Amino acid sequence: MDMAVDPRRAPQLAPAALELSGITRSFDEGDRQLHILKGADLRIEAGEMVALVAASGTGKSTLLHIAGLLERPDDGDVFLGPVNCSELSDNERTSIRRNDIGFVYQFHHLLPEFTAQENIMMPQMIRGLPKTVAAERADELLDYMRLGDRGKHRPSELSGGEQQRVAVARAVANAPRILLLDEPTGNLDPNTANYVFDALSALVRASGVATMFVTHNLELAGRMDRAVTLQDGYVKDL
Repeated sequence: MDMAVDPRRAPQLAPAALELSGITRSFDEGDRQLHILKGADLRIEAGEMVALVAASGTGKSTLLHIAGLLERPDDGDVFLGPVNCSELSDNERTSIRRNDIGFVYQFHHLLPEFTAQENIMMPQMIRGLPKTVAAERADELLDYMRLGDRGKHRPSELSGGEQQRVAVARAVANAPRILLLDEPTGNLDPNTANYVFDALSALVRASGVATMFVTHNLELAGRMDRAVTLQDGYVKDL
């Protein structure tokens, strides 16, 4: 009896929340070309926290921007679920970025003239949700991040850790499928960084959002589901 497996019938992996496949990216520097990414592959499942730990200049910000549809790779594909975003128009990519991807940076980038609650309401209202619905969702997230009594405060009236927790709440306000964080605890002292990470981790587990967390903090990286690095333009497991 022939037991050979027909490759056309081999089981296929279900689409990941985020998958980067064969990503290449180069930049011109004077009369030479810098090859930053040479075929990077990365797969992140729903509810998974992946740390990206790499030295400056290795391409981690470039990889994060490509994953967040902020720039296009020279070659390769970016999948969100079954959708190949590399084939979409700029307007379609903008819509996905607004509704399905959340960003948190090292500096919180909160709007200083608005309260914590209003900052969290903003992306929801841009999406088209009524003000009352956006306010209710903002209050729920503030409570979840242990900031229920700080909703009416402006960013200048909040501590650094509180500002970053508001930034996290704003990033997940539209229930994104992907959460991308670029050194979100880099400006915080160790105790505050741990507090922000614990709040973030609980939110990720509860919501099932797929998370890429760029960090230099090896202790935090070790607390995530897995850690990867960039080496010679490729993603490698740590």
